[in-house]
Amino acid sequence: MGQEVSHSHFSPEDNVAFALRLQEETQLLRKQVLQGAFSSKAVMGGFEIEACLIDKACHPAPVNKDFFKYFNNPLATPELAKFNIELNNNPLPLKGTCFEKFEAELDLVFKEADTVAANMDVRVLLIGILPTLKLDDFCLENMSDMKRYKALNDIVLKARNSKPLRFDIKGKDHFQLIQNTVMMEAATTSFQVHLQTPWKQAHHYYNASIIASAPLMAISGNSPFLLGKQLWHETRIPLFEQAVDTGSGSQRVSFGSGYAKTSISECFNENLRDYPVLLPMLFEDKANKFSHLRLHNGVIWRWNRPLVGFDPDGTPHIRIEHRILPAGPTIIDMIVNAVFFYGLSQSIMHKVQSNEKMSFETAKENFYSAAKRGLNASILWDNKTYQGATLQKLIIDKLLPQAEQGLRELEIPEKSIKHYLGIIADRTSSGQTGSIWQINHLKSIDGNMKKLTQDYLRHQYQDQPVHNWAS
Repeated sequence: MGQEVSHSHFSPEDNVAFALRLQEETQLLRKQVLQGAFSSKAVMGGFEIEACLIDKACHPAPVNKDFFKYFNNPLATPELAKFNIELNNNPLPLKGTCFEKFEAELDLVFKEADTVAANMDVRVLLIGILPTLKLDDFCLENMSDMKRYKALNDIVLKARNSKPLRFDIKGKDHFQLIQNTVMMEAATTSFQVHLQTPWKQAHHYYNASIIASAPLMAISGNSPFLLGKQLWHETRIPLFEQAVDTGSGSQRVSFGSGYAKTSISECFNENLRDYPVLLPMLFEDKANKFSHLRLHNGVIWRWNRPLVGFDPDGTPHIRIEHRILPAGPTIIDMIVNAVFFYGLSQSIMHKVQSNEKMSFETAKENFYSAAKRGLNASILWDNKTYQGATLQKLIIDKLLPQAEQGLRELEIPEKSIKHYLGIIADRTSSGQTGSIWQINHLKSIDGNMKKLTQDYLRHQYQDQPVHNWAS
């Protein structure tokens, strides 16, 4: 939901007018996709990184308004909470030395942001859920000063008939909470990977991203704790799903309802059919700008979400937003996660095209199993259940070679493939993801969340991938 709105209160007439324009734009999208009016450019990549601002005591620092007074960079924007920011990059074609360029750019933007933060006596931290968060941090006073966030909060609660949001997450511990705002969403900071695809293959890449989600989830977990409780390896997943639950109808944050069978436009048809309008902000744009369709899609958070954007020449394009990954632990860890995703999705896409894919329900079960248990999850893959360290063995024996082949198809140099996937291989072999490091390190320091965060921050700024961190 990147679009700002001009106000946060809407009339019944706004809802009717918005619904009509949404219907018109959805029909136009379906027509233009069939006619081939969308971009056929080769695959491109890009990223969004959400980060925390923390003070010297490692508590969240709600100062992003002041931060942006000094950090005047178009690649950075506020997030839901005043203690969160978002850093972006410039998209590039997925070929050649693109990953080295991505890494250099993200590293530069991140270090520039932290320099500005340090001058304010705060730091920038990349982590899925900040271990030192307290319940008081999720007050409305800590909501960023943007109308879209206030509108989202008001309308989610209105859709629930003012009934409070209920959180219930079972892991090693059991987390339960009742809240009257959507601010718990601010606990979740992610690394979102974008994959722009040629329009003809968009639904195949979308389906491949869904299948790839479980192994990506298993190797990237970095959110084991929430308000002192040890929960899932990637607790962001259930937390975000429950944080914007409208209480009825289709779930706003979900793994989705199925594969796209013949066209990516099916996802937008489903948006129109199954999701009531939440933010009926009206635009003067023509239908071919898809402004209402894009805003409506922005408040439906599939973990793999198709997006409509525009090439520099104004041609509309489709890209897939892979939303499952947490922020951190380091820039290099996030880059290698993206490399693995792009390579594996490219490889799986060809099988999907040939109708060689697991059932959607299996892909979904795999994903949630990986989010709960990480590399130790038992999943079904190629009609085999991998027992014990199932995903660990599957990734090393089968999926890393597939990702290598996918990257070769994208014309990534062998040197780059060896370097970046080598880090994934080492992390997988060691079993030390960000979540595992946090869990083990917390045991060694007698449960001190502040020290855990201090030590995590120190490691993060040493630029060593997480599998090399001493616990």
